[in-house]
Amino acid sequence: MKECYLGVDIGSISTKGAIIDDDNNIVASAYIWTEGNPVKAVRNLMRILKEQLPDSYILKGIGTTGSARKLIGLMLKANIVKNEITAHAVGTLTFYPDVRTILEIGGQDSKIILLKNGIITNYAMNTLCAAGTGSFLSSQAKRLGLDVNEFGTYALKSKNPVKIAARCTVFAESDLVHKAQVGYPKEDIVAGLCKSIVLNYLNNVGKGKKIEAPIIFQGGVSKNAGVVKYFKEVLGEEIIVDENSHLMGAIGIAVMARRHKTGHTYSLEMNNIKFDTKAMECTRCSNNCELLKIYRNNELVDSWGSKCGKY
Repeated sequence: MKECYLGVDIGSISTKGAIIDDDNNIVASAYIWTEGNPVKAVRNLMRILKEQLPDSYILKGIGTTGSARKLIGLMLKANIVKNEITAHAVGTLTFYPDVRTILEIGGQDSKIILLKNGIITNYAMNTLCAAGTGSFLSSQAKRLGLDVNEFGTYALKSKNPVKIAARCTVFAESDLVHKAQVGYPKEDIVAGLCKSIVLNYLNNVGKGKKIEAPIIFQGGVSKNAGVVKYFKEVLGEEIIVDENSHLMGAIGIAVMARRHKTGHTYSLEMNNIKFDTKAMECTRCSNNCELLKIYRNNELVDSWGSKCGKY
């Protein structure tokens, strides 16, 4: 039996899973929508991965990362739980050891990671506003009557992208509607949106950061050819987009699961696992803490939210 390792990246918009072997080959992978329910999404993810994984492999490690990493880590009994900055860096360095800058734009947040000699030297995240993220693009595509996958194609047709104020989703939508109403070509509006995303990212997330090549662009938005084009144009550098750029966080945490394996064997079967969360308010003192209790097969495995540490 060949050993393999699972990495799960649970984001607010999408949930990603990647199973790698000892040579970092991806033997199974999936990218699905979280839809506001990370537990249900991971159950679906496990089912998809189980169907893909050959019978000749045995699962020897599980790692979780992303915004719901702690919750899903408890659910899967993961042997390692790490933040997405570390996971993306490890995954990228596994395939691109000389990388200096990682640009990442996801569904509701974006980040920049600077590295030198394989070590993270600086990073920044934008989690306050969804402007310039995947969800922003999706909403604007819907407003324009386009599938978000068509954005890149439309943007590349444009010779004169219009200026769109993308620092705020409200202003961007107002600007977009105005440009459409006065008759600007759709491809110029789409190109303007793609360019505004790049400028917003560099002026916000990348502000004060020294962006050096080699540069890698990751996250779901990296599949948008228009955004890639304007990153190249504005930075004046080649931008690397790996075919698995949307899975790099999951790949990175899978690599870490292999490095920290305990000898335990895991399963992708979720049907026999009952996983519940229950919310309550503690009224024993004036803090009135909002508590979240986590149960696995009716057994309390953890509780969060207690300020005094009683729970």
